[in-house]
Parts: sequence; C-alpha cells; structure tokens
Amino acid sequence: MTIAFLVWYFLYVVCSNWAPDFMSTKVVGNINIALVFGLLQFVTTFVIAYLYAQFARTKLDPLATRLREQFDEEVGK
Repeated sequence: MTIAFLVWYFLYVVCSNWAPDFMSTKVVGNINIALVFGLLQFVTTFVIAYLYAQFARTKLDPLATRLREQFDEEVGK
C-alpha cells in the first residue's frame, strides 16, 4: 500500500513538473487535472487510513489482546 501511494504521489509531482500542459487541461469549468489529482491525494490518504484501521481492528487488536492476556497470566496480575 505504501509503494502504491508513493508511486501515485510521485506521478502527481512528475506530471506537475514535466507535463504542465496535461495538468492544466480543464475538466469542468476552471477545474483542471492538477486540481483533481491534488484532491484525489486527500481521498487516497483517507481511504488508506480507513483500510488500515479495519485491518488493525480485525487482525492486530485481537492479537494484542491475546498477548496482553498471556502476559498478565505469566506475570500473575
């Protein structure tokens, strides 16, 4: 996921620097591709954060709970 996001981010930077004509192409009204790409960076960030939260809740949290319970049993709390 990290690699995919970094490729997406660097694509935005590369296009901004070396393809200004493409990035300035108007999509709707005054909204151009550069603005759409920039806003999609935020969307991508929130989607990745949501997916990680789901992963942590279903996979990592139960593991952490088991480890904490096992530790408490061994220590005698």
